[in-house]
Amino acid sequence: MDGRNQGLEIMTADDTWGLEERFWLEGPSFYENHLDPECLMAFPGMGVMRAGEILESLRDAPRWASVDMADRTVGRPCDTLVVLGYRAMGYREGANPYRALCTSTYRSDGVGWKLVQHQQTPSG
Repeated sequence: MDGRNQGLEIMTADDTWGLEERFWLEGPSFYENHLDPECLMAFPGMGVMRAGEILESLRDAPRWASVDMADRTVGRPCDTLVVLGYRAMGYREGANPYRALCTSTYRSDGVGWKLVQHQQTPSG
C-alpha cells in the first residue's frame, strides 16, 4: 500500500447517484453539509452561481418532488474526483417536467465527498 488512499472514503456508483439525487430533492441543510465552499453551478436563466449564492437561493425555492436520471455516465479522473453526466427529468407539483442535460463533479476531502461543480443545459 502506497498511502495515497489512506483516509479516502471510496464512493461506489450507487453512492454517487444517491448523493446526486439528494441534491435534487433535499433542502438547504443537505447542501450545507455536502456543498464544497468553492462550488460553482450554472443554471439556465440564472447564470453561474457560487456556493453562498446557491445556499441563499434554496431558502425559498420549491424543491423537486422527484427526478429521473437517464443515460448515466461516470468518469473517475483520479481517486479523489468523480464526474457525472446524465439526462434529468425533474418533477414539481403543478408544473411541467423539467428536462436537462447535467454534469456534476465531486471531490473527496479525506472525510467525505463534496459537490464542486454542477451544470444544467435545458433539453427537448
